[in-house]
Amino acid sequence: MKTYVVSGAASGIGAATAGLLREQGHRVIGVDLRDADVTADLGTAEGRAEAVAGVRRLTDVVHGLVPAAGIAGQTGVDSQLVVSVNYFGAIALVTGLQAELTNANGAGVVLLASNSITGMPGWNAPVAQACLRDDEATARAEAAKVESVMVYPSTKAALAWWARREGVKAEWAGAGIRLNSVAPGATETPMVERMRADPVFGPAIDSYPTATGRTTRPDEIASAIGFLLSAENIVGAVLFVDGGTDAMLHPISPQGWEVTDITP
Repeated sequence: MKTYVVSGAASGIGAATAGLLREQGHRVIGVDLRDADVTADLGTAEGRAEAVAGVRRLTDVVHGLVPAAGIAGQTGVDSQLVVSVNYFGAIALVTGLQAELTNANGAGVVLLASNSITGMPGWNAPVAQACLRDDEATARAEAAKVESVMVYPSTKAALAWWARREGVKAEWAGAGIRLNSVAPGATETPMVERMRADPVFGPAIDSYPTATGRTTRPDEIASAIGFLLSAENIVGAVLFVDGGTDAMLHPISPQGWEVTDITP
């Protein structure tokens, strides 16, 4: 039995991932605003510290970490909160539990990116740049200038780039910690149901083409996450789980990655 930490464990992809890992006989420490082993608000620095401390009270070894907590970008949602939860909340868990991951002598981290990073042209690059500089104040200030729908992919791109940039370093791969990410398409979760109800952006949810002709189930994302958690020689990968949407939109080159230079 191994010990895994999953944020956003109370619903959606986080719940599906926690369920899969428990079915496999592992211990899962869930982190969420409610109905979790550790209750904390990852949108604040204080909440992130509480989350890390709460996990540490329960274990000194973490074999895998899935920071799945996130907020959708939609009408009426605070763009700054999207930045704080989606990016800084996730990274704080990874860096805060680095020692516990190292203690596992072989651990996996899977971040939740999104196929919106290539499927939504024109997302806000300055937000991603500030995220990658670990500058939350600037990232929030830049996010406040635009609608949250264009900030969501910024945070997800930053997560994918962070995993690639940091994953190859001695303190991560060199310490036996593999950083990767998954990039889901539209997935049948409460988040997507709320997006469908959005008067402005709702119709876009089901308009993206898929080769499979349907949206994705949470258990399918969980399976991909489970694979990356246990894959011993994969580092810095971004695994698209979107029914082929990214491949259909960009059969040769994923142009969304090149929306602008987001290197900090």
